[in-house]
Amino acid sequence: MTSRRHLLLALAVTLLSAAFIVAPSRADERFIIVASTTSTQDSGLFDYLLPIFTKKTGIEVRVVAKGTGQAIKLAENGDADVLFVHDKKSEKKFVADGFGVKRFDVMYNDFILVGPKADPARIAGAADVTEALKRIAAAQAPFASRGDDSGTHKAELRLWQAAAIDVKTASGTWYRETGSGMGPTLNTAAGMDAYTLTDRGTWLSFKNKSDLTILAEGDKQLFNQYGVMLVNPQKHPQVKAKDGQAFVDWLISSEGQQAIAAYKIDGQQLFFPNYVPGS
Repeated sequence: MTSRRHLLLALAVTLLSAAFIVAPSRADERFIIVASTTSTQDSGLFDYLLPIFTKKTGIEVRVVAKGTGQAIKLAENGDADVLFVHDKKSEKKFVADGFGVKRFDVMYNDFILVGPKADPARIAGAADVTEALKRIAAAQAPFASRGDDSGTHKAELRLWQAAAIDVKTASGTWYRETGSGMGPTLNTAAGMDAYTLTDRGTWLSFKNKSDLTILAEGDKQLFNQYGVMLVNPQKHPQVKAKDGQAFVDWLISSEGQQAIAAYKIDGQQLFFPNYVPGS
């Protein structure tokens, strides 16, 4: 009986050892972590781009999609290898403070003001976006803000400031802060018949438009630039510098830029590559 038990135990140990040999160790997996915005994720851009990059390099890209402010904090803490966001002022500070190696322009699209088709604030046809915001404030029409320190939220606050409107005093009345990403904020706006600022990429991929429509667009103040940078391995030694830089280099390469331009929804291009060699 004892011999039988010994035999079974030896067999179990052998099988367990074989399993460890056959199963790949997570430490052997080749991947990088990219801290990015909800717009690059929610628009479907990463679902299109990343398989192309992985097929070419064998490097898996794992995305942590947050508002730009939260994505930057992740990168500052060394919890990402690459930062890919859309608030140029914050990105430049990230590099200047030693957290990033070098920032590159990658692509752009634009922000748009959307709202209910009834347009109670009468912003359709406004001369510029700040005039549209003044009309919304004057009418005290519902406005849904992300309120999450994202690139879109930062852009929205700059526009309110340019319009000389203090939205802090209106918080909780006609001005509502969702504290969430672009998709959920658009859902809130649709449910409230509210106005909101969104990037065009997320808008085009958004399914629950309900009664919302584009009411203000085209103003140069609505330009939306995206940048990418490697997290500084001198600040955080755990950063996968070689593979992270490979992703950055691919995005600004001719192949990567063409892939960005090729991504469309219903025939409409969502992002426009604009890396300038040598910049």
